[in-house]
Amino acid sequence: MAIKKVGLITAGGDAPGMNACLRFLIKGLIDEHYEVFGIYKGFKGLIEKNYQKLSKRDAGGIIQKGGTILGTSRYPDFVKKEIQKVAVRNLEEMGMDAIVVIGGDGSMHGAYALSQMGIKVIGIPASIDNDIYGTDETLGADTALNTIVKSVDIIKDTASSLDRAFIIEVMGHTSGYLALNASVSTGAEACFIPEYETDIDEVVKRLNQRFIEGRSNSIIIVAEGYSSGYKVKELLEKKGIKYELRVTVLGHLQRGGSPTFRDRKLALEFASHAIELIKKEKFGVMIAKKDSLITEVPLEEVVSRKKTLDAALLKMMDTIKWED
Repeated sequence: MAIKKVGLITAGGDAPGMNACLRFLIKGLIDEHYEVFGIYKGFKGLIEKNYQKLSKRDAGGIIQKGGTILGTSRYPDFVKKEIQKVAVRNLEEMGMDAIVVIGGDGSMHGAYALSQMGIKVIGIPASIDNDIYGTDETLGADTALNTIVKSVDIIKDTASSLDRAFIIEVMGHTSGYLALNASVSTGAEACFIPEYETDIDEVVKRLNQRFIEGRSNSIIIVAEGYSSGYKVKELLEKKGIKYELRVTVLGHLQRGGSPTFRDRKLALEFASHAIELIKKEKFGVMIAKKDSLITEVPLEEVVSRKKTLDAALLKMMDTIKWED
């Protein structure tokens, strides 16, 4: 059966670039004579049949905006088979011939589940954590990293004036991507990530040596999945760190903001490839960027494997205990 109606969903945590991707999808699909529908509030919108037809006007003025015009939600119940069956039934009743799911690792699992139940699905990876297997980049990660780097640079200015060490807590429940990349790119003295332990004694030894040498500031970056910044502060103080410590939690600042050029370009590339696959009626895949090329990866492969951190970056933060 020819594809006529395409539903768009943004699910899970929001990421800068989602709106840009929606813009390119809406305009591109309409230009190819598809009817385009927005399904609101993620997978929850499938269950509630919360959707409406979209026009090019809906895509106007959103390319520079963070967040998502479709809204999103975390919907843990979607892992239940009975809930998935309701979603499939609703999609059929809504007359959707295919759907595009934009979201993170959990959203790709949801997309795969629907694909297994006969729904024509294409996934587009959007996550500030860049933790989705099969793609080198995800929408939002570059913008989030730029936000963190800018924030750390600003904090360094005040840290230098006050002879303090700052512990900066960044997002990453299960992934240390943001913390590791931000640490390397800002010259942080230590990094704590959920994937590996950090040699606390060595961190304290090095920071105390910096203090003795009169170095006016130090930066420590902690992924929230390792521990809270405040708990790391307590731990370092118990170990006898000489610096006065302050904690800054960047929080949802990392999810917002206007997407960078890199994320806008990636949004265009992902959307364009998704449209080409819809025209070819190739489904059950996630759009990916691998070795600078835009391609697609089977959703089954995406959900069955785990993405690892860059070994070269781990070597640079040598207080992290890991094995190549």
